[in-house]
Amino acid sequence: MTSKFTLSTSRPKGPLAIIATPGARELAELIDKKLVEWYKSVGIEGSLQKDTFIVDSSCPRFTSGDGKAIIMETLRGKDLFIICDVANHGVTYNFFGKQIPMTPDEHFADLKRIICAANCKPERITVVMPMLYASRQHRRAGRESLDCALMLNELYSMGVSDVITFDAHDPRVQNAVPLMGFDNYFPTYQVLKALTKHFPDVRLDKNSLMCISPDEGAIGRNVYYASVLGLDLGMFYKRRDYANVVNGRNPIIAHEYIGSPVMGMNVFVADDMIATGDSMIKLAREIKEKGAQRVFLSATFALFTEGVDKFNRAYEEGLFDAVISTNLCYRIPELKDCKWFVEADMSKYLAYIIAAGNLNEAVSNLLDPFEKIHQLVERINKRQND
Repeated sequence: MTSKFTLSTSRPKGPLAIIATPGARELAELIDKKLVEWYKSVGIEGSLQKDTFIVDSSCPRFTSGDGKAIIMETLRGKDLFIICDVANHGVTYNFFGKQIPMTPDEHFADLKRIICAANCKPERITVVMPMLYASRQHRRAGRESLDCALMLNELYSMGVSDVITFDAHDPRVQNAVPLMGFDNYFPTYQVLKALTKHFPDVRLDKNSLMCISPDEGAIGRNVYYASVLGLDLGMFYKRRDYANVVNGRNPIIAHEYIGSPVMGMNVFVADDMIATGDSMIKLAREIKEKGAQRVFLSATFALFTEGVDKFNRAYEEGLFDAVISTNLCYRIPELKDCKWFVEADMSKYLAYIIAAGNLNEAVSNLLDPFEKIHQLVERINKRQND
């Protein structure tokens, strides 16, 4: 662990405890492994010395669909972190004799059941929800529900003190709970590290690489990449048909590009999620038609709600070179066989975040990875120049 976390002198809020809701076990175990190693390396006896910080729990369901949560040990006085993956449709349950995949609504219900089963005994409850529940329904336009704001209010009323999330669709939703902690992190460094590891010849300079935002909503994250790396920035904006709604959204009529020429350049595109992937593939096609050399697509959450076939065809056409994403949410099994898919492991970063929270350390250096990105660029430049 880095010197920024002085475990030997820091006083934890309480003994660390981690609960993984159904679907988040894989990520929780990766995080737990790192935390156990770090805390044991300090050499302090007591609550910091454990073989695992994961508390055994379950969320069984009756065949009628009703559920409940069971926690197998006391949480009294513990600093509890609950990890929840609301996007994991790979978890199923028996409903009237049929195996039904869990929806985000059901994952959120299980999260609330876990909090209820804790019975207000933990010293503090922090929810680690990498993909924010209902984050795409974050604002009201007409007679609509405000699902994300309602979710945050429910968690606050149940005693949750902090929510840790990644790349929130619109972080301004935190205004719904001004008295609850809300930390919104980005996988910027880990994505760049994965990119340069799989494509060691890629130079992170403005002479060969540029950033393009897929739409106006993603401009912020692409501005960050471009600013930190000193790259040129372009943007597509989506012309939509607001007279019709298809699959819950207004269909895109066309993408219009604004920015510097992409001829001969490598292009990096960052977005928060890939759902159907239609807009990403259309964007990649247009970038290629404009003369881009290589196209790297990035998304924090790789949902692929319609499978990977269209991406396989687009890759064979040479429309893009890689899709870089994280292990912050469930990835469909087919992705493991896709040679274009590059995964950025976020478990170490999340372990740092949880350790900082447990030890009441500042997280400002974790929120902004500016220094780490510059160190990465220096290492890459040195390697390529040698």
